[in-house]
Amino acid sequence: MKRLILAAMATLAMSVSALAMDAKPAVVYDKGGKNDGSFNQAAYNGAEKFKEETGIEYREFEVVDDAQREQAMRRFAQDGNNPIVAIGFSQAAALEKVAKEFPDVNFAIVDMVVDLPNVRSIVFKEHEGSYLVGVMAAKASQTGAVGFVGGMDIPLIRKFACGYVGGVKSVSADDKVIQNMTGTTGAAWNDPTKGGELARAQMDQGADVIYHAAGGTGLGVLQAVADAGKLGIGVDSNQNGTHPGHVLTSMLKRVDVAVYNAFKDVQDGNWSTGFAVLGLKEGGVDFAMDENNKPLVSDEMMKAVEDAKAKIISGEIEVHDYMSDNECPY
Repeated sequence: MKRLILAAMATLAMSVSALAMDAKPAVVYDKGGKNDGSFNQAAYNGAEKFKEETGIEYREFEVVDDAQREQAMRRFAQDGNNPIVAIGFSQAAALEKVAKEFPDVNFAIVDMVVDLPNVRSIVFKEHEGSYLVGVMAAKASQTGAVGFVGGMDIPLIRKFACGYVGGVKSVSADDKVIQNMTGTTGAAWNDPTKGGELARAQMDQGADVIYHAAGGTGLGVLQAVADAGKLGIGVDSNQNGTHPGHVLTSMLKRVDVAVYNAFKDVQDGNWSTGFAVLGLKEGGVDFAMDENNKPLVSDEMMKAVEDAKAKIISGEIEVHDYMSDNECPY
């Protein structure tokens, strides 16, 4: 009997090892592409980190139109890619359809929940990270007016905006937060010209710190702010180095970690599905500090943001989640 158990254990170990070696990952980026300097690029960075560490190549696809989402996922699944990671809420319908067709393939999606047994759904507490950069914006502002430029006008981006307003108002209830969304279609993620126009209009109204949550459009926001000698706040990836001395901080959304972990979990035989929510406590969001923005951040500002971070993690401060009721109480 002991010999049989040992043989069974050896067989199991071999099958797990085989599974671990069978990672053939793929990622489907959302509109804006992997070089958007923000959301998609964070996903790309996570995939690149996996490739550099393991030597395992991955496949990728940059969506241009909606019809391509389903086509790309199905092709990857047919070719034996595993896992397949979809970046962005817009991928949900396509992923749900393809995941049902390929129940033995592991899928993951960022920013949406797809309730299927072979899907890992990853969402973030963007409102918590946005609250922190709102604290920093209010501390840095000399005019009492700050701005927010969103990409596509959807509840998820309103969630960023609301958290930001909460952080600003926690420092100075009288400060004004000027808000604009870029558009109502996927094109809103990749329009830096419009981003620059919106930023200049906000600066004309007195805003001297502007936070963007707009993907590639946000690059135009940061450019316009730098040109005017004001301060911008980046998003998703660390954008502090985009215009050193003019980017106060960046709200980090660790999409890179989500992608890297998905790839690595399949490689290691540790894949799990279900619903994951990543906030400050879980290291899913944060604010960026490096040599590019350190001169802009005073000791007082750092103390204020670190205090807010600790209180959010402990539960003393509860940042309102716009998506819970589509209202912003701040």
